Amino acid sequence: MKWSGRGHVFGDDVDTDQIIPGRYLRRVSYDELGRYAMTGVDPEFPEKVREGDVIVAGKNFGCGSSREQAVMALQQAGVTCVVARSFSRIFYRNAINRGLPTVEAEKDPTEVVEDGDRVTVDLDELVLRVGSEEVPLREPPKFALRAWEQGGLLEMARRNPNKPPWRD
Repeated sequence: MKWSGRGHVFGDDVDTDQIIPGRYLRRVSYDELGRYAMTGVDPEFPEKVREGDVIVAGKNFGCGSSREQAVMALQQAGVTCVVARSFSRIFYRNAINRGLPTVEAEKDPTEVVEDGDRVTVDLDELVLRVGSEEVPLREPPKFALRAWEQGGLLEMARRNPNKPPWRD
């Protein structure tokens, strides 16, 4: 699996209220969440992001509440993948459930990627590339890879309700 796009760089501890501010959760339909993605940390993000772009972040991305809408907002905004030093566990699981690739880096990728850089996330080689530099990536669980290929665990379960998606 491989994704390429412009990198949007964020620091440590980006919480779900920054990913999709709570004030929008009751004002807009689920189909409109992408228009407000990341506005809690960068109000101009929805105008800057393009289909296929990648978020690059530091530690603990997606901390805070268990807000599943945070993943939905990123997907609707066009984000194809998130690479971070680490993720909040609940955000990580919500992303797998909904089919948003979330890949942990072996070292802080924000030390290598600058906002707007063209990045490639290569899971076959387990590397994030930006120019001539590379950041090693941790191997995702096999069930996560299958989920990302098929649109998420929820989609896998919908397609085959008699077989739990986490089993081979």
